[in-house]
Amino acid sequence: MAKKTPYDMAVEQLEKCAKIIDLDPNALEILRYPNRVLSVYIPVRMDNGKIKVFKGYRSQHNNALGPYKGGIRYHPDVTIEEVMALSMWMTWKCSVAGIPLGGGKGGIVCNPKEMSVGELERLSRGYFAAISRIVGDKEDIPAPDVNTSGREMAWFMDEYSKYSGYNVPGVVTGKPLDIGGSEGRTEATGRGLWVTVCEAAKKKGISLKNATAAVQGFGNVGLYSALFLSSSGTKIVAVSDSKGGIYNKDGLNVNAVADFKAKTGSVVNFPGAKSITNEELLETACDILIPAALENQINASNADKIKAKLVAEGANGPIAPEADEILFQKGIMVIPDILANAGGVSTSYFEWVQNLQNYYWTLEEVRTKLDALMVKAFNNVYEKANKHKIDMRMGAYACAVDRVVRAMKLRGWI
Repeated sequence: MAKKTPYDMAVEQLEKCAKIIDLDPNALEILRYPNRVLSVYIPVRMDNGKIKVFKGYRSQHNNALGPYKGGIRYHPDVTIEEVMALSMWMTWKCSVAGIPLGGGKGGIVCNPKEMSVGELERLSRGYFAAISRIVGDKEDIPAPDVNTSGREMAWFMDEYSKYSGYNVPGVVTGKPLDIGGSEGRTEATGRGLWVTVCEAAKKKGISLKNATAAVQGFGNVGLYSALFLSSSGTKIVAVSDSKGGIYNKDGLNVNAVADFKAKTGSVVNFPGAKSITNEELLETACDILIPAALENQINASNADKIKAKLVAEGANGPIAPEADEILFQKGIMVIPDILANAGGVSTSYFEWVQNLQNYYWTLEEVRTKLDALMVKAFNNVYEKANKHKIDMRMGAYACAVDRVVRAMKLRGWI
């Protein structure tokens, strides 16, 4: 039997949701497929003088709610099925967040760790020139993703602006501040997750001042989630990275752990903490668990050992589908990735709005807008899940698909 592709899984989730909300079969048929997928071949002159051709993609899933939005990743394992799936998931993420954007995703098959800065710049500019006919600040707005950052977005923006003949800062988001980036973008995903945890804690009767939390993955999302939770008085008892984890029942000083990791490259061996594995971290006795590392971390083999009352997905897909049902039956609330980590795309939306207006907001304004948006999104999902007596993941899907389909019907597509 052929292995399921990410796209097969994305369609499966959509079909499961369709049954719950009794979706119009015509709408389901349209939503199964992206509106458009572009494949490009990018010739790049390498530092040794030879030309190497790279393959790239851009998938545009659905634009019923607004222009396509989604990151561009550089990775040797990028496939057309992966970007198609990710573009569909972006449609749901934008929809559940309540922002007027659709889903897109791009990728280049390459290993950026084996390339020089010059080679990466030539590749980035070549890719953006190749897809420039289908992107734009009113059509499709890319952003950073795996192995891309503000640096690549600056190159993309500059290349597109040359093609247009004038500056177009709104063609990409996640840019450095000096060329139209937004305040608050770095912390946005972690902050958005924290806001949803605050809302979920109220529903579960958890006092954050007396709560404990464990965070798997101490990258950007894990770090900011931990910092914001600490600011609420929550004790962070365990954190981990790819090399291992640390535990202290009396709580860890998050800033001190971050400084230690910056100096040593890992949280492992942090003074005054006990060493634990990533597997042990997931099974730690705590109120709040934040898997913010890799996909498939909680699965059928360990779901029944999870002791947290609340799990918030900082990473994309850290809980396998078969584990969802086990956690739901145990009464553990899961805030799904398309809701919990939507703070990033929401602040990308704010950056785009600021670019279009050429008027920029303070950090406090960005935070206030983000908090309000995340609170509203959480409560919409919570109500939908209660109404259909389903878990929060399917509640989020139901909200997202419902909103996209309403827009499609209003536009006369169905």
